[in-house]
Amino acid sequence: MELFLTIIILLALIGVSNVLNRHILFIPVPLIQIALGFMLAAIPSGMHMELEPELFFVLFIAPLLYNDGKHASRSAMWKLRIPILFLSIGLVFATVLIVGYAIHWMIPAIPLPVAFGLAAILSPTDAVAVSSLAGRIHLPKTLMHLLEGEALMNDASGLVAFKFAVAAAVTGVFSLPTASFSFLVIAIGGLAVGIVLGMLITGLRIWLRRSGMEDETMHMLLQILTPFALYLIAEELGVSGILAAVAGGFFHAIERDRTSSVMPRSNELFDHTWSVIVYLLNGLVFVILGLQLPHVFREVFEEPRWNNGVVLGYALVIFVMLLVLRFLWVFVFTLGKNWFDQENKNNKISFKLLAMTSLSGVRGAVTLAGAFSIPLFVGSGAPFPERSLVIFLAGVVILLSLIAASTLLPLLAKGKTEPETTHREELLYGQELMMNAAIRAVHQVTVEENKVESAVIIGNYDRWKRQTKLAKTSSGRRKFQGDRGEQELRLQAIEIERETLKRIQQEEKVSSRAATFFMRSLDELKLLLSGGTYRSRLFFKYMIRELRGLIIKNSPDSTRFISEEDFTEFWAIKQRTSKAVLEAFRALPASHERDEVVRHYYQILKRVSDLSISGRQTGSGNEEIQRDLQWIAVQAERNEVQAMFERGDIGRKTANELRKAIRDREAAILE
Repeated sequence: MELFLTIIILLALIGVSNVLNRHILFIPVPLIQIALGFMLAAIPSGMHMELEPELFFVLFIAPLLYNDGKHASRSAMWKLRIPILFLSIGLVFATVLIVGYAIHWMIPAIPLPVAFGLAAILSPTDAVAVSSLAGRIHLPKTLMHLLEGEALMNDASGLVAFKFAVAAAVTGVFSLPTASFSFLVIAIGGLAVGIVLGMLITGLRIWLRRSGMEDETMHMLLQILTPFALYLIAEELGVSGILAAVAGGFFHAIERDRTSSVMPRSNELFDHTWSVIVYLLNGLVFVILGLQLPHVFREVFEEPRWNNGVVLGYALVIFVMLLVLRFLWVFVFTLGKNWFDQENKNNKISFKLLAMTSLSGVRGAVTLAGAFSIPLFVGSGAPFPERSLVIFLAGVVILLSLIAASTLLPLLAKGKTEPETTHREELLYGQELMMNAAIRAVHQVTVEENKVESAVIIGNYDRWKRQTKLAKTSSGRRKFQGDRGEQELRLQAIEIERETLKRIQQEEKVSSRAATFFMRSLDELKLLLSGGTYRSRLFFKYMIRELRGLIIKNSPDSTRFISEEDFTEFWAIKQRTSKAVLEAFRALPASHERDEVVRHYYQILKRVSDLSISGRQTGSGNEEIQRDLQWIAVQAERNEVQAMFERGDIGRKTANELRKAIRDREAAILE
């Protein structure tokens, strides 16, 4: 029961972190999740979870790296193969030697093999942390591909170097030729195992489909188990499980490309399921990291041999050394590339890009998990030298790298203030992509029974796309659907409708169920159009009323089974309230926003008139089916916006504006 409660609390913290991130935009989600985990562990009688390194790697790192390998751009990785290898292998071993010697010289209490081990575990960048920052920081695409490729490859080299350094500290024996040969065997073997197992698992899936076993749930289960199988089998064979998971992800992506046109719905199901898994695992990695930090800090801060300020200074110096070494390493590589590349010999080196590359070397949970895997005792039975201090230094460097990247990278990535037209073009680009996603989603669920309704929805989106293209060529600064001024007028119109309904109820007898249903529809519209704290308060009020309506069948809130007479009266009320809005808005000064709201209410009146003439079935097909298809389209839009944001195609500001436009579309569906 205790484990179950722990998991529930950790999952709840992931949700809380994302809610907080929507209101605290300048702090990235990983730092919020670390802070929540830290606070949970720091409170009296707080939760503490022992970090089992082997379980952590197989449960979190293997599936996350498999997913990253699956979505990595293969063409970009191949194009950047030289700098990726230069960073993921060359920089790792340079860090072990240079930073390792520097740590031993600065802190003589840490023996040289242990210093090498600390430098080795600090050398790999974390793919999970890099991808978490990518959505918030609009980095150049080439740099993102370089960082992703480096993070996928350098875990293996860093962990292998760490393994040999710790072995040397435990046994007192080290052989450079043996270590070099072992590294090649472990790395190449891991890649080979990943490719071979990837081929076998793909073959198994194809054989199952040809045998008539088309159960998508079973195929989804097989795909979920794949990264764990890749990692565990590779580790059992004595090679890199991390590289096996990455190679398996790459091979799966190749197989997916071949079958994308044959099984689009299956791939969509796999994508949605994996997006949930990755979302949870990403969050758990950082929350668990935060849970470990109080214990890590307490052991060192309570140790009388160490001055707290001095050990924090050691961590800061180590972090600066890692930054400087990374900067110089990339600078030398860029300079050497220009020397040997005669065509680009005179190209200027971008120090801004070098600085961004240096700061992007974020350390994460891989580093802390590796540090926790340090044994408690050496071969002679004595305690491992300065184990607590090594784990503490690793933890502080992780925090410093995350803080530096999240604060300084946005400033460097932004550079000069971009003109408004750039943001406007990004907004138009995002609108076009999310509308295309909506059209694809409707096409996928179109069958003979809903052809008419699907054509109406697709026709609407085609019209909106044409309007978007017109906006691209327009020289004026066109307002978008989510414009703040129009939103305020829409809210004002809802209040006029509310007051009109109250007046109608006082003047004549109106069905209480129709009036309640109408008032609830106004609340739903206000919920969609409002923002901030008021929106949250209105949401909870609405949910309480819905719950009461479900529990108490004869409650005024129970309007799910509204009669045809009540529904007719509802539309009669809507006609009168819409006329009241139009009459009130005629007195307002003319403006683009006012005209849009007036046009909206004229369309409502026309729709009400059509319903009174032809009933609830119109030439556009069944209204219920049409509304269901529209909800599918809206959800596809929302998914596409999130995908664009996570890929770094759009910034947070654009994503929020697109989400607001989607909420406006939902409001239109409700009406």
